[in-house]
Amino acid sequence: MKTSITPTHLETHHGKEANRILRNCVHCGFCNATCPPYQLTGDELDGPRGRIYLIKQVLEGNHPGRHTQTHLDRCLTCRNCESTCPSGVAYGQLVDIGRKLVSEQARRTLTDSFKRFALRKLFLTKTLFTTAIAAVQLARPLLPSAIKQKVPAKPKRLLQWPESEHERKIILLQGCVQPGLQPNIDRAAAIVLDRVGIQTLRIPQNGCCGGISHHLDAFDEARAYIKNNIDSWWPYIENNQVEAIISTASGCGVTIREYGHILADDDEYNLKAARVSELSKDLSEIVAEESLPASAINTALTKVAFHPPCTLQHGQQVRGKVESILEASGRQLVTFQESHLCCGSAGTYSILQKTMAEKLRDRKLHYIQAEKPDVIATANIGCQLHLQSGTRIPVMHWVELLV
Repeated sequence: MKTSITPTHLETHHGKEANRILRNCVHCGFCNATCPPYQLTGDELDGPRGRIYLIKQVLEGNHPGRHTQTHLDRCLTCRNCESTCPSGVAYGQLVDIGRKLVSEQARRTLTDSFKRFALRKLFLTKTLFTTAIAAVQLARPLLPSAIKQKVPAKPKRLLQWPESEHERKIILLQGCVQPGLQPNIDRAAAIVLDRVGIQTLRIPQNGCCGGISHHLDAFDEARAYIKNNIDSWWPYIENNQVEAIISTASGCGVTIREYGHILADDDEYNLKAARVSELSKDLSEIVAEESLPASAINTALTKVAFHPPCTLQHGQQVRGKVESILEASGRQLVTFQESHLCCGSAGTYSILQKTMAEKLRDRKLHYIQAEKPDVIATANIGCQLHLQSGTRIPVMHWVELLV
């Protein structure tokens, strides 16, 4: 694609990156064929190719308005288009650059700005979030079924965190919302890793991966969270005490893998961030390399439909690992149509773009439920809650099926 990026933008690191990415695009439109919003609306500007043109116009000096911002907001950042693109266009990186530029030039409505601020404060303030969830769980029996489906019940029992020490160690990012919503997921992961001789470390000083802030226009806040995490992990990395950094939420995992890209223009942190990205792995990548001891299978949940989150299959490019683990554990995996498409969760997308998110969820569940699985497994807390809000079939994290 021919570009005429303004000299002002070309002087910046992100401007140069955007120019390089844009020049790889050949306008073919293959990306639209696997873009969920485009499948629903048929609007060129709701597909990757159309958004690329919008971002290109901003970089070439055109002032963006609410129209441009709306179409960028409708992007799920599922990155399915990257898996489809024959030219290797790094669309995820480009849309990040575009959103930042547009947020600096196009003013949001007061309502939209407040929603984004409120979501950040709710999800990123641990005491506020855990208190709110505890209150809702307490009142859950009295709630209408539509709301009840959106809030998981409090676990009947908490799994015991392993106390064994092992020479092999990994760092686990606990994230901001998962400990309050589904505390047994991380515990299940620690138990499974303990079985294969790997100790899971929880570093109290680390916090949110930075993804929520990054996707809600709070870019400086996101960088602050990222730097805090790097600082909290660096003593363990510097001394070669850990072999990997993981998160049981693939959404957090893909963000950590992007640390090197996000801080590439930071002279103090760029090398550390790149090293953290190198160490980032999905839980399935580690477990798939080990021989798990035989464990009891819950015979009521043997037929499994695995929904691979976009952040796993497209963002991290990890495919087939979870499926092989579950099959090795004795589960019967069922396949379903459009498993490559997004369920509509996409972090806060299911809240800010509710109508489109629910259409994508219902489309996904239509194909899954047709196979009549006993349970739906996934690898991301957002997908888990979003899918559960639309079905009676239990939705679980895949690692919980191994304990």
